[in-house]
Formats: sequence, structure tokens, C-alpha cells
Amino acid sequence: MSRSEIIPTLTSELARDILNKTLEGLQRPENVKKLEEARDNVGNEMLKMMQFLFPIIMQVQMDVIKSFGYPEGREGIIKFTQMLRGIEREDQEIARLHSLIKAYYLPPVNVHTASESPADEKTSSS
Repeated sequence: MSRSEIIPTLTSELARDILNKTLEGLQRPENVKKLEEARDNVGNEMLKMMQFLFPIIMQVQMDVIKSFGYPEGREGIIKFTQMLRGIEREDQEIARLHSLIKAYYLPPVNVHTASESPADEKTSSS
């Protein structure tokens, strides 16, 4: 049996369960402490966030997906993330949950809507 045959199919319901369990895992006291310590060391530097925060979040998520039958380690997280991207395009709740997880390791970014430009913002705030 090939490895791809043992990877569970990711449904919206399963994705929701995994993302919720990941968020629960990130909120456990031991992980909150690790994340706070890492945040204190990185400030708002993107490269340092990816270097120190991202591995903590990925380890929590790898532990969660392993419990749902996905392969352990890098292969499992890559397969899960690829399938998740497809589902989150169609399911707003999945996209919202995934963005909550990404917010742990990505700094906030101000995004302008298509109808507003930075020039519009300057004139309206004057």
C-alpha cells in the first residue's frame, strides 16, 4: 500500500475539527508560555517570527494531524496544508480558523481594498 492511500481525505468537517484542536493546543498553558517567550525575543521582525514562532505552531499542528491519521512530520503537514488550501477557498469558516492560526506567526498586515488606495487614505485623514 502506498503512503498516499493511508492519508485521510480532508473534508470540511475534518478540517474544522483539526483547526479547532490546533487552536486549543496553542492555548494550552505550556504552549502559551513558549509562544510568549518566543514573541518577546522576536518583536515584529518577520524573519525571526518564521524562525522562532512558526516551528512551535507547526509542531502543535503536526501533533494534532497525527492524531487524525495523517503521516507524522513534514510529509503530513505538507499534505494537510495542500488539501486545506483547497477547502478554505470554498468554506469561509475554514478560512477564518486557518487565519486565526496564521495570526500566531504572521504580523498584522494592513490591507487596502481594491476601491481604496494609499493616496485616498492620506486625503481622507487630512
